[in-house]
Amino acid sequence: MKINKTHIWTLIALVATAAVYRVIPNRPLGFAPQIAIALFGGAIFKDKRWAFALPLLSMFISDVLYQVLYNAGYSSMKGFYEGQWENYLLFAGITLLGFTMKKKTVASVAAYSVTAPTLFYLVSNFMVWIGGGIDITTNLPLSRSFAGLMQSYVQALPFYYGGLFSTILFSAVLFGGYYFFTRNQTATANA
Repeated sequence: MKINKTHIWTLIALVATAAVYRVIPNRPLGFAPQIAIALFGGAIFKDKRWAFALPLLSMFISDVLYQVLYNAGYSSMKGFYEGQWENYLLFAGITLLGFTMKKKTVASVAAYSVTAPTLFYLVSNFMVWIGGGIDITTNLPLSRSFAGLMQSYVQALPFYYGGLFSTILFSAVLFGGYYFFTRNQTATANA
């Protein structure tokens, strides 16, 4: 996709909306558009800087908002925390995964929309476990055993389900919107 002024304003609105949405209180765990944005950016943008900028900037803005709300006493969730760089690295990895999407068919988008949050879930929770994560039921470090790893995965299932369903939904919106936008542009150019 070649970027023009209309695209830039649309992308700014997308990043801002996604960032604000992520900090809405009481939204379902893990239900956020950033994984879909990373896939979309990687699959659609020829300029790879834009592909990486979309999800990372959206995450950064929402993390700043979380931190402001935390400092003001309106949120129990910090915006900046130890190990946060791992999430940014994973979103960059999902953008790389988007680069491999050659065909933008419904089946392809659906398959990537299931694969991306699944990989995020598996890798991020492995990283939590290997980094000495906390068992949320006991507030003690997770056991450095296979059982501890499984406990990390079980505790994160609500985030996985939210990430899976939100990625499917937001990918449908992003890729579907892009399809209709480019189809209408092509039809207008050919008329």
